[in-house]
Amino acid sequence: MKAMRIFNVLWIVMFLFAACTPAAAPTSAPTAAQTSKFPDLKGREIKVAIENAYPPFNFIDKKSNQGAGWDFDAWTEICKLINCKPVMTEAAWEGIFEGVAVGQYDVVADGVTITEERKKTVTFSDPYMRYGQILLARVDETRFTDDKTLGANPDLIASAQLGTTNETKAIQIVGEARVKSFDTFDASVLALLTKDVDVVIMDQPAAMGYIAANKGKLIIIGNPMTSEALGFAFKQGSDLIAPVNAALAAMQADGTLDKLYQDWFVNYIPGQ
Repeated sequence: MKAMRIFNVLWIVMFLFAACTPAAAPTSAPTAAQTSKFPDLKGREIKVAIENAYPPFNFIDKKSNQGAGWDFDAWTEICKLINCKPVMTEAAWEGIFEGVAVGQYDVVADGVTITEERKKTVTFSDPYMRYGQILLARVDETRFTDDKTLGANPDLIASAQLGTTNETKAIQIVGEARVKSFDTFDASVLALLTKDVDVVIMDQPAAMGYIAANKGKLIIIGNPMTSEALGFAFKQGSDLIAPVNAALAAMQADGTLDKLYQDWFVNYIPGQ
């Protein structure tokens, strides 16, 4: 019998700040009274490192050939509040934390999981989102129903992005010999679609982006395997951490984070 696939939208993305149902976010720039409680960065340029290959957080829009995604909109809103200018800067994942640690970038905004290991190199903002790692598979997959049955089948190959917590999880599930890692998640998903690998371990918000971009071809199998938090990564001791945390708290309180979630994880349709 065909295996049951559990796809519960309540698991898609859970915000750490779950205690309220805020009003809709403002669409115009905040007034002087609204921003007076925030640090004023006086128009300072903030170099924000992103991959432009991690939809719906960040990607190159095919119609406009411009960068787009949750990270772009979130940093636009943050800078409205603390008077800065985001300079979205494409960067390879490999070496991205070392880059921000030495001042090559001011912040990494790329759906970054907060981990104790990474805290040895960088400092994080307060979490802005909580998520689970999931199994992304082709829509006709019947050979496994969860991480245990995936691990138990020696013929199945898992994939993830090199150097991520997803790669670590993949190795835990199937062993290093059965993990094929790529420099970007785009490459991992392409390998899945071409049947070079059997599953991709990735963060659920990003998985939703790839499912939307490949309509009718991909599914999530089983439930999220972890519960982890995302944050922005800064150089240790950065003077941006407190202002950004203040902006994130305000964006949660006034509904801006909820609106961005709806825009990019509920309503976003690639190519439209």
